[in-house]
Amino acid sequence: MNQEEIIQKNINQTSPDPGEVLLIDKPLTWTSFDVVKKLKFAGKFKKIGHAGTLDPLATGLLILCTGKMTKQIDSFQAQEKEYSGTFVLGKTTPSIDLETAFEEELPIEHINENLLQDALSKFQGKILQIPPIYSAIQVNGKRLYELARKGKTDADIEIKSREVEIFKFDIDSSNFPEISFTIVCSKGTYIRSLVRDFGLACQSGAYLSSLRREKIGKFDVKNALTIQEFIEQRKVD
Repeated sequence: MNQEEIIQKNINQTSPDPGEVLLIDKPLTWTSFDVVKKLKFAGKFKKIGHAGTLDPLATGLLILCTGKMTKQIDSFQAQEKEYSGTFVLGKTTPSIDLETAFEEELPIEHINENLLQDALSKFQGKILQIPPIYSAIQVNGKRLYELARKGKTDADIEIKSREVEIFKFDIDSSNFPEISFTIVCSKGTYIRSLVRDFGLACQSGAYLSSLRREKIGKFDVKNALTIQEFIEQRKVD
């Protein structure tokens, strides 16, 4: 029995609230919690949660579980993820994306295809990465992004590295210094950290300019609803 059949079996069980698994295409600037709040109201769910945060400036697949299906959240979070997006070499921001203003401009004239491929080879298989300071990880009971917004930097806080696994990392440099990419990775991988470290490996810097989550395990954003589509569907139902 595959993952989808197991889920459907659970949904079909006779229970006061067997729950649902909802696939939503998260819009730009929305937090994952914004989506949870909106769908809780629109779907009149008593219990709902998401299986894996997406940054506000990322779009794409967000899995939400309701009712008893919230017990499946950990299993969804553990599955591999696929992302597509773009990053730009030669500039950096504190958040490693466009949430914060540019802080530094670095040389890119020395970067050629050989250097790009050499950098790429460093991000294959199991690697150690340090999460970005603009993240939801807690240090001494405080979210890192809360500390960052109070002016703290990486130098002020000890952020422990973690092991993640990169199963696939493809790049397209035809619009250099903008690099398009596709990544398939394990749970807990920070794409912004990969972008930061890729820029350093190119003896420069980089920031993430766009990010979209395409898949979580076998679930594909192609099968997801927009928030408006979900609301319209519930009105019909």
